[in-house]
This record gives sequence, structure tokens and C-alpha cells, in this order.
Amino acid sequence: MRKFCWFLFLILLLATACRKEKDNSAKLAEVNNEVLTLEAFQSTFGVEEWDSLSADARKRFVEDWVNLTLLAQTADKQGMSKDLAIQQKISYAAKKVKANALIARRLAEVQVSEDQLFSYFRIHQAEFQKPSVQYQIQRIQLPDKLSAERLLMQLNQGLDFDAAVSRYSTEPLKDKKGMLGFVSAASADSSFWYKAREMQKDEPGVVLKDQLWYVFRYTDMKEMEGEANFEDFRAEIKRKIILEKQEEVFQSLLREIKSQNHEIYYY
Repeated sequence: MRKFCWFLFLILLLATACRKEKDNSAKLAEVNNEVLTLEAFQSTFGVEEWDSLSADARKRFVEDWVNLTLLAQTADKQGMSKDLAIQQKISYAAKKVKANALIARRLAEVQVSEDQLFSYFRIHQAEFQKPSVQYQIQRIQLPDKLSAERLLMQLNQGLDFDAAVSRYSTEPLKDKKGMLGFVSAASADSSFWYKAREMQKDEPGVVLKDQLWYVFRYTDMKEMEGEANFEDFRAEIKRKIILEKQEEVFQSLLREIKSQNHEIYYY
């Protein structure tokens, strides 16, 4: 199932990968005169995603892409691309990609000021005035996202976490069973804290920190004396404001576009 989902994820690349010899981008592979380029990958997943992959992970990715391309080409040869239902699905997927790109561009322009952060905290203060919580983190450092996702799948299928630390972790911390210690919202490792808040005890999850991928879990939690203050929740407040503004930006963008396009009819 994971492999199949990865194939579906790669389908978006087919729209940008169909370039011939004239493409100046670095070639990753070529399948029956169809060139699969680095530029096509980066346009879909981003430059940082490719840079984060190890040499072995890149080979696995290219092989997956080649396999997907062969399957798609075979579907074309069998005339499946002429099927109306398939054409409609492709058209709908293309619209979603374009719409999301437009929304993301507009959302990138949103700025959150210090006054907005503090005003939000004052208005919603009751939500934040809870005992400060810390989580004890056990982690496994991995070279790339693919390795992290595959290990996460193995852990969900029953692989022992302690054994996985010893076998797969690439950092010296594995000699201490990967135990990072307790982390808080204001610590240097707060990315683990924010993710842990969404998880259950001993449930494995994935975090990207400083260009490194980690599979981790929290094994214990404790409440600290005193109440959390504004600084403890600064990052979370900003995230909440951005989430609220996403809907605002979306509706504003729709109103703007609809005011410029009057030929819309419902039947």
C-alpha cells in the first residue's frame, strides 16, 4: 500500500516530465524517449527535498519513477487515456495543482506582526493558561525522508523501537538508545514538542529538523510548575493565525477572481 501511494504521489510528475532531448535539465532517466529530469522533480517536490535524499534513496526514487512511467506508457498504448473518466480525473487533478499554487502564492504574502501575536494571546488566554508540559523524546536519525517513511511503516507493523534505534540511527545518540531527554515548547528541539502534542505515548512519528530526518516517539511526559507564558506559545499562536488567514485569503481570492469573471452559470 505504501508503494502504491508513493506511485500515486509521483503521478503529478508525469505532467512535467514529458520532455525530449532538447530539455537542458539534468536527466535522471529516459524511458522509451521520455526524459525524466531533475527539473521536473524539483518543480513538484522542491530543491530541498532532492538535496535531503541520500544517493541510495535517489536511486530508489528514480527506479520508482521509471516503473510509474512504464505503467503510464502501457496505459497509453492500450488506449486507456482516451477513456472519458480518466480524462476527467486528469483534468480535475490539473485544476487542483494550479489552484493550490495560486493560493500558496497569495498566502506567502501574509505577514504576522508582534501585535497580532500578542493580541491573539490575550483574547484566547484561557486556552493557553494550562500547566506547561514537557515530553521525553526517543529518536532515530535517518539520512533522508524515504528512509524515515519506510522505517515508520516498519514500526507501525510491529518493529521494536529500541531495536530500530540500534539498527538504523546514524547519530551517536543511538548509544544512549536514542534518548534525547525532555523537551519543551521553548527548547532548541521544540519541533519534537509540537509534533508530540499531536501524538499518543509511544506512537511513532516523523520530524524534519536542520535538514535531517528523525523517526521518534515520546515515552513519558511531565507537567512543569507554573503556567505557560506568551513566549512558550509564540510559534503555536503564529501557526493558528496563519491557519485562520488561509480561509480568509482563500475567500478573498475567490471574491477578487469572481468580480473579474462574470460568465459563470449554474444549471
